[in-house]
Amino acid sequence: MTIALALHGGAGTLRRSDMDAELERAYRAGLEQALEAGHAVLRGGGSALDAVCAAVCALEDDPLFNAGRGSVFNLDGKQEMEAGVMDGSRQDAGSVAGLAAVRNPVLLARAVMERTPHVTLGYAAAEDFARREGLEMRPPEYFHTDKRWQALLEEKERLANGGSDEDISEDRKHGTVGAVALDAQGRLAAATSTGGRTAKWPGRIGDTPVIGAGTWADAYCAVSATGHGEYFVRAAAGHEISARVRHLDESLAQACDALVYGQLLTMGGTGGVVAVDRYGQVALPFNCEGMYRASIDGAGLRTVAIYRGED
Repeated sequence: MTIALALHGGAGTLRRSDMDAELERAYRAGLEQALEAGHAVLRGGGSALDAVCAAVCALEDDPLFNAGRGSVFNLDGKQEMEAGVMDGSRQDAGSVAGLAAVRNPVLLARAVMERTPHVTLGYAAAEDFARREGLEMRPPEYFHTDKRWQALLEEKERLANGGSDEDISEDRKHGTVGAVALDAQGRLAAATSTGGRTAKWPGRIGDTPVIGAGTWADAYCAVSATGHGEYFVRAAAGHEISARVRHLDESLAQACDALVYGQLLTMGGTGGVVAVDRYGQVALPFNCEGMYRASIDGAGLRTVAIYRGED
């Protein structure tokens, strides 16, 4: 039976000129580890939902990526993490926002989906639920990285000197992790997790926990987005891709390209998506300098890439 997995570690990569060989190897190793974590689940006959959660957990635990342990700081110097999951076989979904102490936000999003009557929980209530469910919690120092703290200080200085929101560098404006999968039973699933944007307003919620925007899965395809979240919300990005596949009979690649290179750019949005359809076809388009990405499609073709032209 066909299985497939695609994941991203965020659009808006470091410029090639700022990426030394050692750091690039570390990013690629992190993508490889997450790809193997998810694909091992699929090879063993596991569900698409288990696979995307395994892949995203690996990325949340890697401080290089803006999710979980590597999350960025908001204007108040706090971390407010978000995550969303969707099981396409039942169109069940769960998401969380405003987390500061949950080691793996994606697992809490899944718990909301499976063990509450709701789709989304946030802030203190979500963390109280995580504790009741026995999910792993971590102190603030676990999530603190000097790289993210320095980025906050530099961004606050830039803003104080008159810098605009649109002038922020890609690697600070974007930054999310996510995975999509097709399992041997034909089920599709998506999971996304993020720390948000560097120096975001406290309380800001992006596209990741908005089902249909940054996270979507149904019987046709699964989508996880990364980019300037406000635009992905306004475009209903994940659902838009599925709708084009369902109603316009477009291929997955055509639908993703229409969103990423068409609608988003027309609106002024930048970023990318990873997507997989019910046939095991994978799409990984982005309209910025790069996107940390990896995939194994239904034909077994493997990709691990950062910049344009590597696929």
